[in-house]
Amino acid sequence: MPDAVSPLAVATALRELWSPRVVAEVDDSYVKVAKVKGTLTWHSHDEEDELFFILKGKLRIEMEAGAVDLKEGEAFVVPKGVRHNPVAEEECLVMLIERKTTQHTGSEVTDKTRSIADQLRPV
Repeated sequence: MPDAVSPLAVATALRELWSPRVVAEVDDSYVKVAKVKGTLTWHSHDEEDELFFILKGKLRIEMEAGAVDLKEGEAFVVPKGVRHNPVAEEECLVMLIERKTTQHTGSEVTDKTRSIADQLRPV
């Protein structure tokens, strides 16, 4: 029998910041969770939308046209091609839904960038 997954429990157990982990697959998309604090980097995903759902805490998504402030239980979709920079003043637990082709930080590569293989490893 398949096991249920608790995105909140998995995100809580993460030790690394800005290191998403895949918790489920839906068709051509991954459901990921991450523990974040501070800032990631300005980047975009040219061919993929990215859904952010806040499990715990608050997240600000900076975009060139303005920013969106999200709190627990809220979601926001960053449309493909939109440059954005996620920022969390305090620790925040987030669930992401992205196509399997989505690169963590788009074409930008930093010390926080994680490969898909890294995101698929167990917690």
